Amino acid sequence: MDEIKLNNLKKDLEEYNKDSSNTILRHAMSKTPVSTVVRSQDEISDVNFDFDINIKTLSAANQKQSGRCWIFAATNFLREKIAKDLNIESFELSQSYIAFYDRLEKCNFLLEAVIELVSKDHDDRTLTYLLQNGIGDGGQWDMFVNVVNKYGLCPKHAFPETCTSSATRDTASLINFNIRKFASEAKELFNKKGIEAVNRAKKQVLKKIYFLLIDAYGVPPESFEFEYTDKDGKYHRVSNLTPLSFKEKYIGDKLDNYVSIINAPTKEKAFNKSYTVKYLGNVVGGKVVTHLNLEMKRLKELIIKQLKDGEIVWFGSDVSFLGDRENGFWDDRLFDYETPFGLGFKMDKGESLDYRASAMNHAMCITGVAIKNGKPTKWKIENSWGTANGKDGYYYMSASWFDQFVYQAVVNKKYLSEDELKAYNKQPIELKPWDPMGSLAD
Repeated sequence: MDEIKLNNLKKDLEEYNKDSSNTILRHAMSKTPVSTVVRSQDEISDVNFDFDINIKTLSAANQKQSGRCWIFAATNFLREKIAKDLNIESFELSQSYIAFYDRLEKCNFLLEAVIELVSKDHDDRTLTYLLQNGIGDGGQWDMFVNVVNKYGLCPKHAFPETCTSSATRDTASLINFNIRKFASEAKELFNKKGIEAVNRAKKQVLKKIYFLLIDAYGVPPESFEFEYTDKDGKYHRVSNLTPLSFKEKYIGDKLDNYVSIINAPTKEKAFNKSYTVKYLGNVVGGKVVTHLNLEMKRLKELIIKQLKDGEIVWFGSDVSFLGDRENGFWDDRLFDYETPFGLGFKMDKGESLDYRASAMNHAMCITGVAIKNGKPTKWKIENSWGTANGKDGYYYMSASWFDQFVYQAVVNKKYLSEDELKAYNKQPIELKPWDPMGSLAD
């Protein structure tokens, strides 16, 4: 291995000092964020909120200090149907209700995985990976479907936010420590008393976690009244609802009509085939998280078909790069890192996945698109970071940024071709637990 030599650093510093632009940059960056220094307007002419398709939607929600974006995006998707059917202009489903049961189910899912791997050494790669990641707020579309199909839905007033549900770090830390402690104790218990003793210990740990979640989120409602006033000023009350009857009455089996499509252009993932990731999930016995891998052109075509029919689209992307949160832009043309630094964020999309430079980490909803010569030029995005940023919580996304950093969307299966639907319904190819397409949106 080649070590850094002080003499070489001295020569490099001399070269640095000869270029006065480095001095200007250093002075600028002492008081100014890098993203502001490299901000560029040179190639921008269409950064506005005018779109060919612009679906009118409800006010942006706020996930606060939690990683529940996927839940917010999914409930935002569903509330549009409910609001339209009931003629109301302000409404939210309880994200906390979904998060409560998602977290409980994830704990059971991980504890069962630990039991499955109990005979492995503590440094087994799969076990280590699962324990390092632990239980978090993040999730996937199919995980949302699992919780809703099992536990139902309720309006936000029936199960409101708490301090802890909006800021989840402390409870996550406590839960994960005790799951890891269980993994340590389960190994010894298995060796001494067998698998039944391990299963009994697991039930006790899960019960304690359940009680903690009740303390943190509140007692989930068994029944409630749904009250609302429609746009015409008429008051409505629906009594004796349960979360499952609410879901059945206002959503029905709608969720079963939607499938996850991805763009993962890596060498080992062929297009037009379905994939899953080992140990990715939340509900034991629930729907397997399944993705149909498509070329980007086709993924965009399907999204636009759904938008043209007046329905917004849940999607997942990597929002770590080239964004202006305050003004609500994701656009690679807005930032020029190459000129001042000779460094940037350009990389083949497939290789950026393979080498962990990028992966899906945030879910939102697409509510609009501008189209020129048959191709999308920009997208309108409903985020879940409140209304203080962007355009009242809505964001603009350029076509080039979309192509590079969008990885997933959820569309009605009626838009798929016969061959695509057949590929989706086949037994999915199982990827390793650490595959980047197993990343969670938070």
